[in-house]
Amino acid sequence: MFSRRSLIGLLALGCLSAMIYGLLIVEDSPQAGNSYIGFGTLFLFLVAMPLFIFTEGKGKKVKDYMLTEENIRKMQAKTKKRPKKEDKV
Repeated sequence: MFSRRSLIGLLALGCLSAMIYGLLIVEDSPQAGNSYIGFGTLFLFLVAMPLFIFTEGKGKKVKDYMLTEENIRKMQAKTKKRPKKEDKV
């Protein structure tokens, strides 16, 4: 019915909605407003974000994204091969 990606999106949207609702009612009811803001933040960073990172990072090599000597050399080689903007004019 729903894919994982859309469920995570709905969860994140729900968290953001709870935080906005808490900001709107904080003047009338400070305790309830702070609770909505706190739980929205808590679920966003402790539930939705790890789920997103887990599903989107599946099958990717962490070594490709680390700043190692080998990756630094690769980046330097790419910048040397690329012509400068001044050379194109």
